[in-house]
Amino acid sequence: MWPSLNSSTIQLLGLFSDAINTSEPTTVSVHSRAMFKAAIILSQRYNITIDGKYIEWQTIQTGGDLMNSLSSTCRILPNSSIVGIVGPSFSREAEMIATFADSIGLPVISYSATAPDLSDRIVYPAFYRTVPSDNAAAFAMVELFNRYNWTSCIIIYQNDVYGFGGARIINEVFNKHGLTVSNMIIFDIRSLNVRGDLKRILVNSPSRIVILWTAASYTRLILESAFNFDVLGPRFTWILSVSDIINSFNWTVHQKLVGMLSLEPVTGSVVNAPINTTLLKSACDIWQQYEPESFPGVTMIDYYALFAFDATWSFIQALQQCCCCPTALNNSLSDISIVDSSYCFDRHFFNGNKFIHTISTVEFLGISGLIQYSSNVTDRINGNYYVVKNFQSFSNGLGVVPVLVWSDLHTWQIYTETNVILWPGNTLSPPTGRADMIGVTLRIAVIEIHPFTMTKNVIDDYGRNSTKLIGYFPDLIDLLVSNMNFIPQIILVPSNQTYNSLIDAVANGVYDMVVADMTITATRREEISFSSSIFDNSLRIITRIKSAEEMDLMAFLRPLSLKLWIVLLVSTLCSGFLICLFERQDNPALQHRSFISLGAMSAWYSFGTIVGYGADFTVTTAAGRLVTIGLYILSLVIVATYTANLASDLTTSKTKDIISGIDDIKNGKLSYNRIGILVDSSIEEYYLRDVSGGIHNFYPIQQDSEIYSNLINNIIDAAIMDAGVLEYATSSFYCNLTLVGTDFDQSAFGIAIPKRWLYAEDLDINILLLRESGDLDDLKRKWFQGITCSIASDIITSTTIESMSGLFVTFITIIILSLFTYIWKKCYGKIK
Repeated sequence: MWPSLNSSTIQLLGLFSDAINTSEPTTVSVHSRAMFKAAIILSQRYNITIDGKYIEWQTIQTGGDLMNSLSSTCRILPNSSIVGIVGPSFSREAEMIATFADSIGLPVISYSATAPDLSDRIVYPAFYRTVPSDNAAAFAMVELFNRYNWTSCIIIYQNDVYGFGGARIINEVFNKHGLTVSNMIIFDIRSLNVRGDLKRILVNSPSRIVILWTAASYTRLILESAFNFDVLGPRFTWILSVSDIINSFNWTVHQKLVGMLSLEPVTGSVVNAPINTTLLKSACDIWQQYEPESFPGVTMIDYYALFAFDATWSFIQALQQCCCCPTALNNSLSDISIVDSSYCFDRHFFNGNKFIHTISTVEFLGISGLIQYSSNVTDRINGNYYVVKNFQSFSNGLGVVPVLVWSDLHTWQIYTETNVILWPGNTLSPPTGRADMIGVTLRIAVIEIHPFTMTKNVIDDYGRNSTKLIGYFPDLIDLLVSNMNFIPQIILVPSNQTYNSLIDAVANGVYDMVVADMTITATRREEISFSSSIFDNSLRIITRIKSAEEMDLMAFLRPLSLKLWIVLLVSTLCSGFLICLFERQDNPALQHRSFISLGAMSAWYSFGTIVGYGADFTVTTAAGRLVTIGLYILSLVIVATYTANLASDLTTSKTKDIISGIDDIKNGKLSYNRIGILVDSSIEEYYLRDVSGGIHNFYPIQQDSEIYSNLINNIIDAAIMDAGVLEYATSSFYCNLTLVGTDFDQSAFGIAIPKRWLYAEDLDINILLLRESGDLDDLKRKWFQGITCSIASDIITSTTIESMSGLFVTFITIIILSLFTYIWKKCYGKIK
C-alpha cells in the first residue's frame, strides 16, 4: 500500500494506460505507475520541498481512450495544485493532452508516446518526452536493413497518430537511403482487422521483410491472422515494435514466431551507457516496500517505467530550480501559483511558460541515461538507445533474447558474443528478403490426363521419333521456367499411379514438385504444401444420355393425388345426389325419368359444372343453385391446379438425364454401387465425407479412362470427376455422355511442393503474376475450347405421344362405352 500523503501545495498528475479495475493489467502501466510514485516519495526522502511542503501525486488510469484521458484530466484539475503531467502512454492521447495542457500553461512529459509528429516544438510547446522519438527508430531501422543487405519491406501500421506517424517517417527515411517500402497496410483499431486481404498482399509483394508498427494488443491480433494465413516464418521475417506478446499464443503458434525480431527503445544500461544507479536502487527499494507483489526485479523492470521515473524526476528537478534559483521564478511560490476555475479550460498555471522553459534547461543523469532537453524540439538530446530482440525457442517455450543494440553514437552492435540470432526456419543464416530459383534443377512429376498433360509423337529433322509432352501443364511449366529461370527435369509417372502416392513421393523427397490436376485439400496439406491455384476446379457428374421415355398410362392423372381424385369423385356423386333430390319434382328436365336416367343426368350436371363445360339443363330451385355455386368454386380451383401441375409434369418429363445433380445421388436416387469414384483421390475424400458418410459403397475406378468405358458399357450409371476433365471429354470424344447438374465442391489445383519449401514464396508470386497477366486464361482457352461433338440441341420441346398415352386410352374407353350405350338403346329401347 502506497502511503497517504498530507495536503500539499504542489502535485504531479500521472496518466497511465490501464483501465480502472481492469482484470488484465499491463506490465508497462503497472511498472510505470509504481516508478512514478517511487520518484515522488524519493523526493520527499531527499527532503525536496516547495515552499516547505512536499510534492505529492494524483493518478488517472485512462484505459487508452482519447476522450477518457481528456475528460478525466479535466475533472481532476479544478481545485487541485497540479503543476505538471507525467504521461500519457499513447501517442494518440499525448497529441490531445499536450494541446490542452499548452492552452492552460501546464507542462507535459511523456514516457512512452513516440509519434514523430509530437517532436514539433511549435505545435506542442508544452510537451517533452523521455522516450526516444520514432524519428530515431527509423534511422535505426535503416541501419539494420543495411547490416543484412535487405532492400525492401512491407509496413503494417495501426490507423492512429502512432501508426501513421511511424509508418510515414520510416517510409521517408527509407526513400532517402535507397530502400523500398513495397506495401503499406493499415490495421483498423476500431474494427480490429487489416484493411484488405493480408495474405494476398504479402504473397504478391516482392519483399519478405514485414515491419509491424502496432501496439502490443493489436500486434497479437495481426500475428494471429498471419498465422492462419501461413504468412509468418519461415516465409516472412517479421520485425515488431513490441516484444511482450509471447503469452498470448499457444505452442503451435510459437514455432511460427521463432526468428521474428523486435526493435524497441531501451535505457542506457543496455548499451553500457552511464545511468544513475543510486536513483535506480532507491526507487526499487521504495517500490518493494509499498508494492512488493508487482516488483519484478531490477533487471526485469519495463523500460518505459524507467522513462516514467525520469519524466517525474525532470519535474522535480525543474521545481527545485524554480524555488532555489533567483533567476527562475523569483524564489516565490506565488510566482508558480494557479489561477483556479471550476471550468478546467479556464484554469491557468501562473508563469507556466517560465516553468515550461525551465524544464528545457534541466540536465541530470537519470536511470535511463543522460536527461537533457532541447529548446527546438520536444525530444531529449542524445540518450536514444534501441535493442533488437530475437524470438527463440527453448525447452520451456518461446523466449525473447536481446541480440543487437544501437545508440546515437554507434550503429548496430552485437549485444553479447553468446547471443546469436535464430532466423525464421530455425536457421543461423540471415534471410535475403526474397527467395528465388535461378539456376536450380527441379524434379517435376507430371501425370498424363487429357487435356492437362498429353503425349505426342514427333519426328525431328533427322527422322527420329520422340515423345513430346503437350497440354495445359507443360505449357505452364514453360511459362514458369521463362519467368523464374530454373532447370526443369520433367518425369512422366505411370498412369496407374494414384494421386495420394504422388503426395507421398513429394513428402519423401522423390520429387521437388508435382504439376498435375491435384486438388488442394486439408488432408494433403498435412503432408505437403501447395502453391497458389494454377487451375480453378470443381466437381461435376457425368452420365449417359437418357434414351427415349417409356409409355406411362397414368401420366395425365398424376397432377392430382389419388386421395384428391377420390375426394373429387365422391364430391361429384354427392352433388349429383343433391341435385337429384332438389330438382326432380320442380325441374322439367328431370321429370318423368327413370331412376337410372335421373341419377345419370344429375351426375352429368355435377361433372359438367366441375370441369367447366356445363350441362344441358339448368337448376330451378334455390337449393340447387347453392349446390351449383359450390361446384363453380370447386371447378375454379381444381381445374387451375390440374392445368398448372400437368404443364409442370409434362415439362419435367422432357429431361433426358438419369439424375439432375449431386442431390439426387445424396438422396439415393441411384444405387451407390452404380456410381464410379476414382480411388485414392480427392474425389474419394469428398464422396466419403459428403455423400456416403465414410462408407465405401461406390464402384471403384482405378484410372480416369475407365469412367467413360464403364458408362458406355452400362457398368455404372454415373461418375464424379473434375469438371475441366469431364467438359473436355464430353465435348471432344464421348458425345454419347453428358454432364448433369451444376458444379459443386469448388476447389483448386495447386502444384504440390514439400512443406517449408525454400522457393515456395517465389513460386507463388510467379503463378499469381501469370494469373494477373492473363496467361493462365490464355492456356485455358487454348486447351479447353476444342469441340468436336455436335452442339445441336437434342432436347425434345414437343409433347410426345408416350406422355399422353393414358389420356388417349381413357378416351378410347369412353368411346367404347358410348358405343355399348348406343347398342343398348337400339336393342332395349330409349334410355331416359
